[in-house]
Amino acid sequence: MKHLLIVETNITNPSWVQEYLVKVTPVLAKFSGKYLTRTSSIEILEGEEKPQYSLVAEFPTKEDAIAFHSSEEYAPLKAARQSGSVSKFLLVPVENGTA
Repeated sequence: MKHLLIVETNITNPSWVQEYLVKVTPVLAKFSGKYLTRTSSIEILEGEEKPQYSLVAEFPTKEDAIAFHSSEEYAPLKAARQSGSVSKFLLVPVENGTA
């Protein structure tokens, strides 16, 4: 079953961002992930806090998404992101969809 990785990020120190953006995409692709969106153009329809950036990536399986997030290749990028931002990562199954 496909799974979506939904991420909300607020940057506290931008020093990691440029390298992260260059290096994370090939790692995501290695685990069969693909971006559906990666943007700062966000509108709040409900709720109080708008993240600076949001992304949605699709993986063929839950295992692929978890393998990406816990991989050795992603580990240094994750550490850099965690040291310079506050993020929320959600893993959501694609179920009960109509598309």
